[in-house]
Amino acid sequence: MDKKKNQESVILIIFGAAGDLTWRLLTPGIYNVYLDERLPENFALYGIDSKDISEKKFRDQLHAGVDKFSRRGKSKSEEWKKFESGVNYLQADFTKNETYQKISQWISKLEKEWDSKAIKIFYLAIPPDFIETVTSRIGKAGLARDRKNTRIVVEKPFGHNLQSARELNRILEKTFDENQIYRIDHYLGKETIQNILAFRFANALFEPIWNRNFIDHVQITISEKLGVEHRGGYYDHAGALRDMIQNHILQLLCIIAMEPPVSFDANEVRNKKVDVLHAIRKYNRDDVHRYAVRGEYDSGWIQGNKVSGYREEEGVDPNSGTETFAAVKFFVDNWRWQDVPFYVRTGKRMAEKISVITIQFRPVPHQSFPIEAVENWQANRLVLSIYPEKGIRLRFQAKQPGLKMLLNPEDMTFNYSRAYSGQPPDAYETLLMDVIEGDATLFMRVDQVEAAWDLLMPILEIWDSTPPTDFPNYSAGSWGPEDAEALIAKDGHNWILLQLNKEEDNEENK
Repeated sequence: MDKKKNQESVILIIFGAAGDLTWRLLTPGIYNVYLDERLPENFALYGIDSKDISEKKFRDQLHAGVDKFSRRGKSKSEEWKKFESGVNYLQADFTKNETYQKISQWISKLEKEWDSKAIKIFYLAIPPDFIETVTSRIGKAGLARDRKNTRIVVEKPFGHNLQSARELNRILEKTFDENQIYRIDHYLGKETIQNILAFRFANALFEPIWNRNFIDHVQITISEKLGVEHRGGYYDHAGALRDMIQNHILQLLCIIAMEPPVSFDANEVRNKKVDVLHAIRKYNRDDVHRYAVRGEYDSGWIQGNKVSGYREEEGVDPNSGTETFAAVKFFVDNWRWQDVPFYVRTGKRMAEKISVITIQFRPVPHQSFPIEAVENWQANRLVLSIYPEKGIRLRFQAKQPGLKMLLNPEDMTFNYSRAYSGQPPDAYETLLMDVIEGDATLFMRVDQVEAAWDLLMPILEIWDSTPPTDFPNYSAGSWGPEDAEALIAKDGHNWILLQLNKEEDNEENK
């Protein structure tokens, strides 16, 4: 969007505004959008929380978050003062109707001052238990009547299982239409994720071979060096399958496997993703052990430092059976992908922090070169790297210099940092602007959420009902349990570990 193109008035109302999410991500994101001159002149932020703090203290807290977490570094005094003039705070009880009456009065006052109807965005930076309370009272106060200009943003987790996800969606739909609901998954706002869509559908080169005839298998790895940190209480009721595979990884799988959309209309793109979810083979409970592996990290060493095991983390049950590692082999049963395995894995306290998608192509149908020429031969491989290397690698064969025909694998690379100057917007900047503009392309639709949960329910039910007998089963600083290696090795493959270029950035988990 061009600068100042959006001249509508915007009011951003954040429930749970004194929390970590607003401090670390939302305010730095919206402040950077402001600095890029992409917010309208008439913009206001209204923070609501139960914490008894003054408006000045609230503004100071947000200022400190911007200085610490913004991609631009510390803010300039004059710029921040102008921005914070539109920042307000209300210490209030989410369960009281008077809270919503005050919000309504504040909105009416601003719209009268601006002499225009505002786009009203309700951002729920709150625990899931409060969602029904807040949305129902928004409806009772008449704050959602303007269907065109009212939106609600809901953070994950979108439920704990299929049933709770359906209940959450029904709660939201009592007050809001589906086109007003923005289920945010920050992963989809990353530049490198969006670039996969551009790579696939803006280039004619790969589409003819993007199918089972040429692709042998696909690997998706999202691993972290960190443990659960301060999230032990939440994570011990979630686990890796719910926390990562149900949303982030299945979204990546959909982008890789989806059919070309007719247009980049939000519903058209999301329709293609839902088609993938419906095509993924749903396992019977008896088959779960053949296709899914779980693990829990023990104590170990990370970069020369001794780290605790999962059961020793704050907020974690000392006898916890929650998985901190999960690997699953999926199949997409359609004409394009039949019998092509999609191996996915994610884990905490692993050897490296990486996010990478590897497309492994089939070998050439006939090897015409002499044996000595192809001693180092490797099949073609396409690597879409999200972190730490941000870019694309294509592996192909090339002749080594010399008098003899000797082949060697070489990589052709595209690197974001070298190709483009300046810092790309953070995920929340992109997604917040999409909400303001009413573009839901990068947000989860109700059928996507429920289809993803439905797909994983057999695995969740088996894991929840069958306590693991071997936990913890991998050391911190390793690549996960041995069973994960066996999962892929029995098909004649191995997890591909790359020598990644780590020179570019020190991005924190977001």
